[in-house]
Amino acid sequence: MDMPKDDSQPPEGFKPLFRTSPFLDHNGPFFYRENGDGTFVVGLRIQPKHANARGVAHGGILMTLCDISLGYRTTRSQTPSPLIVTASVKTDFAGSAKIGDWVEAHVDVHKVGGRLAFANCYLKVGEERIVHASAVFARTGDRP
Repeated sequence: MDMPKDDSQPPEGFKPLFRTSPFLDHNGPFFYRENGDGTFVVGLRIQPKHANARGVAHGGILMTLCDISLGYRTTRSQTPSPLIVTASVKTDFAGSAKIGDWVEAHVDVHKVGGRLAFANCYLKVGEERIVHASAVFARTGDRP
């Protein structure tokens, strides 16, 4: 007998995000997959609680996915890991995600300097890029 598919589960290779908070617990669950080159992808299965009144993923949840992915990838891009806080995130929407879609955040860290860090993120559903975000972070020190 076939078991019903659980649409809240991530694709194979993804595991629960390595860091969480009350905010992320409330809005997730978020997952990640290591790429083998020291980088990783963060993902989220869109559930009814993530939808707006039109039945697609609310822009706020997509922006949250961008912000956490940008921050986590940037802080883990070098050793020692910089302590950073978001100074600015610019987000452009080029598509949408519907309930049941798996959304992945792919981040490119451009520069981590002494005071500022810069990174870009694309959210993808399959091969379609639905969101582009760019972020500037203020560096407040390094993790011990």
